Amino acid sequence: MRGFLAAVMCLCLCLVLFLCPLYSCALPPPCDSEIYCYGDILRQVQTAKLFDDDKHFVDMKLKSAPDIILTAFRNLTHGDLNSVPPAVLRDFLHKYFDEPGKEFAPWTPPDWHDKPQFLAGIADAELRSWAEKLHHLWKSLGRKISSDALAHPEQYSQIFTPHPFVVPGGRFRELYYWDSYWVINGLLLSEMTDTARGMILNFIHLINRYGFIPNGARVYYERRSQPPFLSLMVESYYQTTNDTDFLRTALPALEQEYLFWMRNRSVAVEVKGNKHVLNRFDVQVGLPRPESYSDDLELAEGLTEGKHAAERLWKELHSGAESGWDFSSRWFVDGLGNNNGSLKDTRTSLLIPTDLNALLCRNERTLAHFYRTLGNESEAARYDKAVSARQEAIEAVLWDEKRGVWLDYSLVTNTSHPAFYPTNLAPVWADCYSQPSMGQKALHYLQTSGGLAFPNGVPTSLVDSGQQWDYPNAWPPLQHILIQGLSSLPSQEARELGFDLAQRWIRTNWLAYVKYEAMFEKVIKEEVYNLGFGWTNGVALQLLSQYGDRLTSDSNGNSFTSCLSISVSVALLCSAQTLFL
Repeated sequence: MRGFLAAVMCLCLCLVLFLCPLYSCALPPPCDSEIYCYGDILRQVQTAKLFDDDKHFVDMKLKSAPDIILTAFRNLTHGDLNSVPPAVLRDFLHKYFDEPGKEFAPWTPPDWHDKPQFLAGIADAELRSWAEKLHHLWKSLGRKISSDALAHPEQYSQIFTPHPFVVPGGRFRELYYWDSYWVINGLLLSEMTDTARGMILNFIHLINRYGFIPNGARVYYERRSQPPFLSLMVESYYQTTNDTDFLRTALPALEQEYLFWMRNRSVAVEVKGNKHVLNRFDVQVGLPRPESYSDDLELAEGLTEGKHAAERLWKELHSGAESGWDFSSRWFVDGLGNNNGSLKDTRTSLLIPTDLNALLCRNERTLAHFYRTLGNESEAARYDKAVSARQEAIEAVLWDEKRGVWLDYSLVTNTSHPAFYPTNLAPVWADCYSQPSMGQKALHYLQTSGGLAFPNGVPTSLVDSGQQWDYPNAWPPLQHILIQGLSSLPSQEARELGFDLAQRWIRTNWLAYVKYEAMFEKVIKEEVYNLGFGWTNGVALQLLSQYGDRLTSDSNGNSFTSCLSISVSVALLCSAQTLFL
């Protein structure tokens, strides 16, 4: 009887969702909200394209309880599930929804102050002045959730977190996971330790609630995460404060998050008769992403690979979003298992990524250090063993001796994908390799890859797929990971290359700021961009702190200068397309 009732409930849910004949009950929706994550209101509003950005609707606040709004919509449609006219939908939204942003109360970080000490280490006066302006940006990016959002969480897609935080900027109005690693590092340089601590406590709060950290603090992100940087955030905070009590407070949550990744995102790979456990991105959600609903729905149109093809595609798009690389040719796997195709060929879960496993290796080493710091040698030894096993697995599965670098591994062909990405060198950044020669070989790989041929940063790939995590776009976190990895090598040649890449990146961002008085999400080619920008600020401040005695604002006739005299949209196009030639 229980099985029969479960089947009936699942059938009813499928009827309510009313997406398309391809939907099956195999996988759940992004969250349990019939307004924000599935259901006819979401479908009708998003397919009507009332807003330029699908995220706008799912960030709107409900003016009434969800059941009242659902009943009102059913009365509006009289049970007719065909399209409601856009004008009627707009009136409905005006009556029952508020614009995004109602979840926040005014807040300025109380630990912000003028002239943090790191500024004194920046020799170039222009760059020092710019760094001071970046320090000021933390105030504009600070947010505090209102008491009403705490009292009535069912009326918001915002997930309540108890402490104020810094958002990325632009359309990203909420706390995000992996962005916050670079934000927190920037805040610590700005001597805003209370704000940084509060953000870490927010992530611990989310782990205690969900068992892991969602992609961002919205209910429509509830079933996917992002690269697990929390241990490194705690490490940065501890290195700054030496607060062992806080370390002790954080450890249970760090342990819980690690177990989530090992229990839900791991896979065994057999190489030469030996099995190795590594990790991947693999989100079990079978509907379009609410914040990109119409795009995901349209992308699935015309799929012919069986009745569950749309659900499989949406699962892989969620997995791609979990990677942080949403989206990239990196995740394309065609019918032959090759790294080709288009966005419809996204198969994120069928790849073992170098950067995720390097990050988890670094997490394991960090957790061992934390336990040892607190005097728990047995737990430290357990994580020492995990590091050894991870390193062995990475070298058996991901290391390509011929190319002298680590490569993503396909679970379809059981071979490496040879394409260039800055993350191919992530094990150098994570110090997760056994032979010193591997670092030198990886340096040679980078020098001959073609990825260094661009004056304004290393592109995300060398494939011009039209996706934002591909050529010619360059992203702050990838620059920082690459630069930090190079600076950790004993080779002077590697360290000088790291400095050169830092100089290129700082000069690019400084010149853009001089022209537009803004920081951007990435070096981009499209005309749509996001201002702010949390991790861009954090990376710039870290590089200015690390290399401030050597970095210069002198452009020496860099071609970017000519781009800066053009209009914003054209200049952004120039900055990515012309300068990456």
